[in-house]
Amino acid sequence: MKAYAVIMAGGIGSRFWPMSTASHPKQFHDVLGTGESLLQQTYRRLSGLCQPENILVVTNQQYVGLVAGQLPGLPAHNILSEPSRRNTAPCLAYAVAKIGRRDPNATMVVCPSDHLVTKEEEYLRILGRCLDAASTSQELFTLGIKPNRPDTGYGYIQFGSDTLPGFDDIHTVRTFAEKPDLENAIAFFESGEFLWNAGIFVWSVGAIRTALQRHMPELIASFDQGMGVYDTPEEEAFVAEVYSSAENQSIDYGIMEKADNVYVLPAEFGWSDLGTWGSLYEHKTKDDKGNAVIAPKALLYDCEGTIVRAPAHKIVVLEGLTDFIVVDEGDRLLVCHRHNEQAIKSFVNDLRIRFDEDHG
Repeated sequence: MKAYAVIMAGGIGSRFWPMSTASHPKQFHDVLGTGESLLQQTYRRLSGLCQPENILVVTNQQYVGLVAGQLPGLPAHNILSEPSRRNTAPCLAYAVAKIGRRDPNATMVVCPSDHLVTKEEEYLRILGRCLDAASTSQELFTLGIKPNRPDTGYGYIQFGSDTLPGFDDIHTVRTFAEKPDLENAIAFFESGEFLWNAGIFVWSVGAIRTALQRHMPELIASFDQGMGVYDTPEEEAFVAEVYSSAENQSIDYGIMEKADNVYVLPAEFGWSDLGTWGSLYEHKTKDDKGNAVIAPKALLYDCEGTIVRAPAHKIVVLEGLTDFIVVDEGDRLLVCHRHNEQAIKSFVNDLRIRFDEDHG
């Protein structure tokens, strides 16, 4: 079977404000200081599995130009433009219909555009393993990350002892769990039965189509009506009409939590969803005081456990900060305690209300 990859790149990433904004979200930034945006890293990794003509990027219509500019090798008709945000189920139903028109026997990898992967060879091996399984079965596959700590910031997947015939490393899924409180996160971690939900999926077009027809029949039926217009000038108008009435639903809730043929492959490939400044801090090299500095002209005095990001031209002097986030981006400045980073999203909402400006 021919393999396709779908990159979901329509999110805003408001917890990464002030770097990530509604007009220029985090997936289009070089968050790690590597010379590549997170989207470019994701595309490059998946190029190890698929040819460019088989990689699709689903994004909000306002980001189509950003995607095209950052991925010049991606065919224009492989940028799927969403007229509004309706969560991940509509975006994947759109991709399934479009890929199914090209090759109904294809297999698919689905992944977010803004995650960190440090062990890329292992990442590709794991995805290849799932693609092999998807090509010979009608099951739905997801990747679960082996946790190294009890974390309340991730959803969890509980896996069973039964495995897929012929694939003893791919386990049945017993249940999906939402982000837990600390007590449950500790219990999940200590049980050894739970994995972090990475939001990365692998399946055949036929398998996911069957699941959509069973659990979200109206959604897939609406996209199937466009089989004659995909990859034509009429596609944009058709998709706009479908999205106007599409249900706002995640693929996790709409399909994965309801289907009875879901399997998970426990994996370790240096993964992080990079959802917050704290998660970036965990993955950056630190000085002897535990500071992570992404600012060439920064001087820190008596600072510990602090992450600093500033433009290359900006001189930054900090003194006496412990466990802080300091981010200077354009006309925006954030100084926030690292342990209160979940409040950044509410800060952004307050900025919209108080100043009526696009700060988020």
